Amino acid sequence: MTNPKAKFIFTLLAAMMASALFSGATYGQEDTGEVIIEESADDGVEVADTGRSLIDMVKVGGWAMYPLGALSIAGLGLIVYNFIAIRPKKLLNIDVVEQVSEKTKAFQIDEARQICAENPSPLTNICDAGLERVTEDFVDAEAMEKAMEEASVEELSGPFVYINYLSVVASLSPMVGLLGTVSGMVKAFNAIAAQGVGQPQALANNISEALITTATGMIVGIPAMFFFFYFKNKYGKITASVSRIIGDFHHEFVAALRKSQG
Repeated sequence: MTNPKAKFIFTLLAAMMASALFSGATYGQEDTGEVIIEESADDGVEVADTGRSLIDMVKVGGWAMYPLGALSIAGLGLIVYNFIAIRPKKLLNIDVVEQVSEKTKAFQIDEARQICAENPSPLTNICDAGLERVTEDFVDAEAMEKAMEEASVEELSGPFVYINYLSVVASLSPMVGLLGTVSGMVKAFNAIAAQGVGQPQALANNISEALITTATGMIVGIPAMFFFFYFKNKYGKITASVSRIIGDFHHEFVAALRKSQG
């Protein structure tokens, strides 16, 4: 499975299955509805614990919990996918590039391109783009360098797209949670307008909806933002290594070319 989109879809489906299993296990727990009464040592006030399950919290949270659930699954899938995809060994493939470099310095261009084709990665694809400009009759080192620069922009922008999606999840989750908060508070004030303030139980679900959606939005958004910067910095180091390796590859080829001409 070498297609990044196919890998991401597979990871997202795995995250959805894990989330569904977790929700099902929580839903399967028996909700006794017991109310636990505790007596405060300070003023004797009794505190009740309703013992709500995860499914109950989702129901109380209202409509906003559904997009937040989708965002949480997407965030989990992106985190798992990026842990698998953003690895120096996977993206750089240095051992193969060294083989390509040896073939290139010996002017065995077809063999070098064959190695690149058999070991696809961003770095080998960049090398292959440069070698495509080299022929037996004409060798233009500047055209080769230009081709590798163009290919590096295309190759290195692909993996970063899935890192950027984490920032989308991190930005949207608190906003959706805030929208759910506004919705819950509007319902609460409508209940006050219709029934007055003498029946606090009528406001409880609406206020709970407001608080639950806010908390859920931040619970989803904070880890997504953390991992966005984590993968962004990690990928930045990898791209810096790519520039250095490609520069060395081109320099060694030019040196071998001048030596053969001298």
